Amino acid sequence: MKKTPLYQKHIDLGAKMSPFAGFEMPVVYSSINEEHRAVREKAGMFDVSHMGEFLVTGKEATELVQHLCSNDARKLYPGRVQYAYFPNEKGGIVDDLLIYRLFGEEPSYMLVVNGANEEKDWEWVNKHNNFDAKLENISDQTGLVALQGPASKEILSALTDIDLKDFPFYHSKKGTVAGIENTLVSTTGYTGSGGYEIYADSDQISVIWDALMKAGPEKGLLPAGLGARDTLRLEMGFCLYGNDIDDHTSPIEAGLGWVTKLSKGDFIGSDQIKKVKEEGPKQKLVAFSVDARRVPRKDYPILNAEGEEIGRVTSGTQSPTLGHPIGLGYVTLPHNKPGTKIFVKVGKKQLEAEVQKLPFYRNP
Repeated sequence: MKKTPLYQKHIDLGAKMSPFAGFEMPVVYSSINEEHRAVREKAGMFDVSHMGEFLVTGKEATELVQHLCSNDARKLYPGRVQYAYFPNEKGGIVDDLLIYRLFGEEPSYMLVVNGANEEKDWEWVNKHNNFDAKLENISDQTGLVALQGPASKEILSALTDIDLKDFPFYHSKKGTVAGIENTLVSTTGYTGSGGYEIYADSDQISVIWDALMKAGPEKGLLPAGLGARDTLRLEMGFCLYGNDIDDHTSPIEAGLGWVTKLSKGDFIGSDQIKKVKEEGPKQKLVAFSVDARRVPRKDYPILNAEGEEIGRVTSGTQSPTLGHPIGLGYVTLPHNKPGTKIFVKVGKKQLEAEVQKLPFYRNP
């Protein structure tokens, strides 16, 4: 298993480590509920250095990104970030990602992909690079921490020369953090409680981690593991690759039409995606709350009131904020309408649930 640059920090903090995306990653330090509440109420910090980062430069960098990705990179300007996905030829999803328009006169980009898919994605983007563009995989040279929660701004502001007051959502800025120059800070989030992603060289990210861990505790900062990251993202209804979306998932069925810009022209899989959109999807990804103590788990059958199977659970957890189980899953139409009663089959039992509007949690 690979180790992130912060591996020893997690061991020293007593984290429970577990394999994830080919890395030994911290799942929990104290408890998932405590770390979850810290992010919602104060601040939590995640090591996400397992994520993959690819640079795209050259004369036709924009053309390559347009061909590979579902969103419209022509709308990006230096410092702007987009959420998107790599479609495959059949209209499925190779991976979801963030597209960073980097700073400089010529358009250049950083693609941030899921750590579990780094090797697959790297092969994919190279396979389709028939443009005058250069690709560089900087994943191993890049460290990344996510400082999340309402106190994150106050914590970070004391350690950086970056202006955090005028920092819109889905943007990035460069500056000095904890004495480390040329650090990239962004505001994309994966928790729904605000905060920042901090990118630095892998051999310098520990300096930033230590500075934040020293400055943050008086503001309520706790280190947080992947367990809390999953409960936080699920309360927002954010998709997790491998659970809610994959190579066989239609982005239209997954509710990703908002980052599918068919009007920009042809791109990989665009004809297949357009066909699903025109004909209408047969199933949709929905959010649901469960009226029971049992937690719905991936691949549990979803039934209608007549006991007929209408779908499958893709993600489920006990919501620390709401105090009851929640989940995501695909159901056939018209069972996707909010307020619809559905049932999750757990062995011989059926858990009553109700389709909900997202997000489950709304930032006050």
